[in-house]
Amino acid sequence: MLTVYNCIVNEHDPGMVLLAGVIGAIASFAAIILLQHLCKSTGRTRWLWTAVAAICFGFGVWATHFIAMLAFAPGLPTAYDVPLTAVSLLLAIVFSGLGMSVAARQKLDHQLVGGAIVGSGIAVMHFTGMAALEVEGRLIWDMGLVAASLIAGVVLGALAMRIALSRSNEAKTIAASLTLTLAICTMHFTAMGAVSITPDPTITISPFSIPSMWLAMAVAFAAFMIFLMTAVALWVDIRDRSRAITEERRMRGLANAAMEGLLVCDDTTIITANQSLCTLSGRPLDELIGMDFTKLFTSIEKNGVLADEPVWETTLKHADGTTQPVELLSRVIDYSGKPHTVVAVRDLRERKKAEADIRRLAMHDTLTNLPNRRNFTARLEEEMEALPEDKSIALLCLDLDRFKEVNDLFGHAAGDTMLRKVADNAGRALRHGQMLARLGGDEFAIIAPGLSDPREAAALAEEILHAFRKENEQASNDGLMSTSIGIALYPQDARDQETLINHADTALYRAKSEGRDTYRFYEHEMGQEARARRIMEHELRHAVSRREFHLVYQPQKKLDTGDLIGYEALLRWRHPERGNISPGVFIPVAEESGAIVPIGEWVLQTACSAAAGWKDDLMIAVNVSAVQLHSVNFPQTVHRVLLETGLSPHRLEIEITETALVRDMHRALTTLRQLKALGIKVAMDDFGTGYSSLSNLRAFPFDKIKIDGSFIRQVDTNEQAATIVKAVLGIGRGLGLPVLAEGVETSGELSFLASEFCQIGQGYYLGRPSPIEDVLREFETEEQKRSDANAA
Repeated sequence: MLTVYNCIVNEHDPGMVLLAGVIGAIASFAAIILLQHLCKSTGRTRWLWTAVAAICFGFGVWATHFIAMLAFAPGLPTAYDVPLTAVSLLLAIVFSGLGMSVAARQKLDHQLVGGAIVGSGIAVMHFTGMAALEVEGRLIWDMGLVAASLIAGVVLGALAMRIALSRSNEAKTIAASLTLTLAICTMHFTAMGAVSITPDPTITISPFSIPSMWLAMAVAFAAFMIFLMTAVALWVDIRDRSRAITEERRMRGLANAAMEGLLVCDDTTIITANQSLCTLSGRPLDELIGMDFTKLFTSIEKNGVLADEPVWETTLKHADGTTQPVELLSRVIDYSGKPHTVVAVRDLRERKKAEADIRRLAMHDTLTNLPNRRNFTARLEEEMEALPEDKSIALLCLDLDRFKEVNDLFGHAAGDTMLRKVADNAGRALRHGQMLARLGGDEFAIIAPGLSDPREAAALAEEILHAFRKENEQASNDGLMSTSIGIALYPQDARDQETLINHADTALYRAKSEGRDTYRFYEHEMGQEARARRIMEHELRHAVSRREFHLVYQPQKKLDTGDLIGYEALLRWRHPERGNISPGVFIPVAEESGAIVPIGEWVLQTACSAAAGWKDDLMIAVNVSAVQLHSVNFPQTVHRVLLETGLSPHRLEIEITETALVRDMHRALTTLRQLKALGIKVAMDDFGTGYSSLSNLRAFPFDKIKIDGSFIRQVDTNEQAATIVKAVLGIGRGLGLPVLAEGVETSGELSFLASEFCQIGQGYYLGRPSPIEDVLREFETEEQKRSDANAA
């Protein structure tokens, strides 16, 4: 280093050395600016910027070298070989262009290699320029300093390219320019320190060599080119910076307008972010810039921050230490001339809340906020799988008693209020681990796992019933809570979920049939009865299509003359396996299951079709259940059947019981009036066995009263029965309604009824129920007798 220092101080003009340094610094600054623009360009523009940067820096290095050479005063005459001087300039340009082109590829190894090529170019230009020096003496080289100069040029050149391209800002641009200037000067003056000149009179300067004055003019021209290129570089830089600032403001405005958080990353370092991200993270922009991306989000490893998946979920660390769910969407963009990753940060709090609400709605009843059927079945399955061997699960099925009456009398709002009260009162009776669910309508269920004794389930049912009764003591006049409970145990009563629920339902129906407001455990006999009932329900639904039903017709006659006035159609079921089944067995099942509606329509259709072929004065009576009567479309169905069969409406008589009336009096009265408007007659069937309300006889438009056969039986020997029959006959005469006595089976019963002026009778004594073939055969016989009498 002392040799280099002595060379600079003793053998160089300090002013010229300073000028060489300034020229080198200007050339380096211009080259760095042009290099940064080279990195942002593409296509042909990239080659143009490469050429401009190479010429600028090549001329700068060449000018710095020869100005320093002009400052060199070896004490001997000097001159310069023209071809080698030109070659040195060309080599400076070529090496500069090659090195910058490699460094502009943006990767670290390319930057270092490109910088090393630029540093090597400085050395090649220097030693070629030294070879162009002609002096009357011999040049002796210190190879150690030569090696040092080469190393200095290569290392500092590589470092300058790394600084210039690592991240462009003013400070790094200046630092890169100074490092590149240092590379030029260090390499040059170290190499100059490595040479010493020994005078030799035998060596003469070639007359074709360029003198120092001409070299000074060439250097001046080179300096002018440097200043020109620098001016162009500065102008381009200022223009681009202005555009960049304007574009950055525009882009920041757009980014700040976005509802989602946005950030731009160089590798894992945040370069910039929008206001939404600042708000979302609780951090100012200054704090975010330069922060490592992985420190802002959890569950992201530093090496895997920008995963192959463009969308992924994680949590954002807020400045206050809390976390919040976010969704990240990433893509690679060109930002400031190099690839960056832009990441959109979407706040997932509202979506997560909405998803939780949707999951809750899918698994809970909206009215009572209880678990729904889906939740119930899933929980029951879990409890059954996890049940210890020595424990059992009690399933309690609850069904409110007379809940429909609450809706009908007080409205659906009162019904909803009652359902919420049921949920509250039953819920308070539950113990830890037990679950109350609403299965639909007024059906509830309780899962009580881990029971050691069935009496625990009984105690729970008792507590629920007690809670309802206590609530009723304070209830207003909008309906009282009452429930029936069926209990089935797992695994004692069933081994699978579906069977367990069916058994609990079976016990529930038994509780309802035995008085309601109580509970019953499932018993094996109940299952057999329920199975038989379900089988019958299924068979009833197919009996019409399978033609298992048939009608028989029982005559109705005047008691004073014995004249036939009509028939009552009676339904019979001939089962293919069990034979004839009594109507008293299958009719209640058909009514409860709803199968009575299509069956009743078949009966009406068949009976009217048969009656349409009889004499015009004969009536056909058809029994109608309460389910049919309260059907909205029943009057239309009757009218359609009459039109299809051609039966006159006044020949059809509909028989209904008082029980059908009290179920919904308003609807029943409306239906009966519609039937009467068609010309159809209506008879009250089984009078005396139901409510037997005289107000019903006055309120409803009946055409006939039928006394139930249980009162007719032994009427001639039983004074109580005789008194009741006499009273009913008196009511009929008072209201002007004909009375028909059912179940007339003896001559004594017939004589009593005739003496009491009963108009019409029906029973085995007057005629047994017969199939339509026998009825038609009887018609033919009577017709033949009438023909024979007329002939006689």
